[in-house]
Amino acid sequence: MASKANGLGRDGTANSVRYAVASATGLEGPDQILSSEVDTTWEPSGRTRIKVGVYEDDDYEPLSIPGFLARTASKYPNRPALVSRPGVDGQRTTITYKEYEAQVRTVAKAFLHLGLERHHSVCILGFNSPEWFISDLAAIYAGGFAAGIYTTNSPEACQYCAESSRANIIVVEDAKQLEKILEIRKNLPHLKAIVQYEGAPNRKDVLSWSQLMEIGHGQPDHQLQSVLKTIGANECCTLVYTSGTTGNPKAVMLSHDNLLSDARAILKAVGLVKEAQEIGVSFLPLSHVAAQILDIFVSISMASTVYMADKHALKGSLLETLVAARPTVFFAVPRVWEKIYEKMRAAARTHGPIKIWIATWAKTQGLQYHTNRMNGLDYKSWGYTLAKHLVFNKVKATLGLDRCKIFSTGAAPLSAEIKQYFISLDIMIIDTYGMSECAAAHSIATHDSFKLASVGRTLPGFGTHLDNMDSEGEGEICMSGRHVFMGYLNDPEKTKEAKDENHCLHSGDLGKMDADGFLYITGRIKELVITAGGENIPPVRIEQQLKKECHAISNAMLIGDRRKYLTMLVTLKTEVNVETGEPLETLTKESVDWAKSLGSQVKTIKEVVDNEDPIIHRGIQDAINRANTKAISNAQRVQKFKVLPHDFSLPTGELGPTLKLKRNVIVNKYADLIEDMYKE
Repeated sequence: MASKANGLGRDGTANSVRYAVASATGLEGPDQILSSEVDTTWEPSGRTRIKVGVYEDDDYEPLSIPGFLARTASKYPNRPALVSRPGVDGQRTTITYKEYEAQVRTVAKAFLHLGLERHHSVCILGFNSPEWFISDLAAIYAGGFAAGIYTTNSPEACQYCAESSRANIIVVEDAKQLEKILEIRKNLPHLKAIVQYEGAPNRKDVLSWSQLMEIGHGQPDHQLQSVLKTIGANECCTLVYTSGTTGNPKAVMLSHDNLLSDARAILKAVGLVKEAQEIGVSFLPLSHVAAQILDIFVSISMASTVYMADKHALKGSLLETLVAARPTVFFAVPRVWEKIYEKMRAAARTHGPIKIWIATWAKTQGLQYHTNRMNGLDYKSWGYTLAKHLVFNKVKATLGLDRCKIFSTGAAPLSAEIKQYFISLDIMIIDTYGMSECAAAHSIATHDSFKLASVGRTLPGFGTHLDNMDSEGEGEICMSGRHVFMGYLNDPEKTKEAKDENHCLHSGDLGKMDADGFLYITGRIKELVITAGGENIPPVRIEQQLKKECHAISNAMLIGDRRKYLTMLVTLKTEVNVETGEPLETLTKESVDWAKSLGSQVKTIKEVVDNEDPIIHRGIQDAINRANTKAISNAQRVQKFKVLPHDFSLPTGELGPTLKLKRNVIVNKYADLIEDMYKE
């Protein structure tokens, strides 16, 4: 066992650092540690060392996900684990933890019989359901990788995920998702079986869920037991596909220990200690790491009950599930909180003057109470107590959140205005910060440790430092701990860019830390748009595609950070002042010829902008429509655009010395035009 004293506790004193000891026989799985001398890998069968004792609260023995679920099922066999969405009869089906683990084992046996190989994947393409959870865990039990695919992905994007992860089995929800896989099936040499978990497939070579279960029930246990003995907590079990700034998505390799370390840290930070009492609602895409860590792994940790929302949850039906479940913990991306905010504001406008007065008074009490708490004051008034009884409790009950103890958000920033609105209603929304490469969360605020503009403190057992910090205290946020990913599958170059020699993850985000240890996000090094729904979108690829579709476009800049949908700022090619480099109003010959081909006689950009030339606008819209057909998901489609009065240039400030877009400058310069595109 290697050890050295270079770890630091919270008080700055050295801890005793060691590597978790590899099992002697190599056949003691699944909770064993497999032999390794590296901290990073991109090989499918790779393993990494587990370093313990670097920070306080990380000195616990590793555990595998199969061992983890089996332990919870043994301890709470009759506790409801999963509650399905309503069936055609309106009834929900409940699966206990004993049944949950048994079904995972059954499906794992079926996967093995169908040909799932070690370190190959089971791709899952569908909306949240018990079958999604069971397929994910069964893939891990059987020694493969669980790999979620977004339901909005195009067939080509699905192919990339399945091909790069060497998928042996693909599990789809319904006929719509099945069609995507059938379209690309011939391009997937490793694929051996397709399973449809909702409805009866209309193809004989596609298995239904009941057929899959029948196969599993018919298999003896010995093959599964043999595979489980080879599994180690320090090898990859899950792939999360995440977009980079350019090129194809990267497959983030997460080990058993990565996922369970993050789940453990989240629970410790928020103070959830009583098992078999919590209730959650699963509605965010399970292909996203945040949904996986909360809905699957944190829930198993606490023996929580998880209700499934229906597939229209984000279109308005979520409230029905919340009222049915009455969750004790609720996590949502900013766009969901924004929708709730918009509906609550609209409903409030229909109230009479007396109700409006009472609500206004109550919100004043709530905001004052929580503001004092944030400032460290133990303040409670009769006004807050009365407001809680008259207003707050009723509002929460209407939302199905009357039992909720933790309200949380993440994946993108939530505006201070909306936070304050909910705080005034006694709903304290706490921030989380993290990324797929750190198994979801790295920092979190709590009800007892909260600052409005901060994403909280580093989770217990993990470390944060700012790299290349400037004189203002701003630097790149870097993360360390047992939750930091193994590497990007088959991509050594990108892995080395993300992780340094000290196994430290470079986030690409800029931030600051205050004297109390609170972390603040101040910007991004990476060119990445994160929508209000938490979708990570690389803008360069979309911008380049539009310019490819219309050669008269000189520059295109994607807008959508923290927004509901994507828009585009567009410039047309114009002549340039040779001496100063400034753009002129006269369109280039290429632009004029393009305009003529459409039937327009414009010759200057002023004519296009001042007259909002309908022919030119239609031509650009047609180009956007063509580019949208190549988007890998609905979230990456451009909805609106604006033509700018001049091209980007160095003299006018939109381009930097290397002619790269100065995105922040452009956003500030054209703020009014941008806001016009987001007016309802």
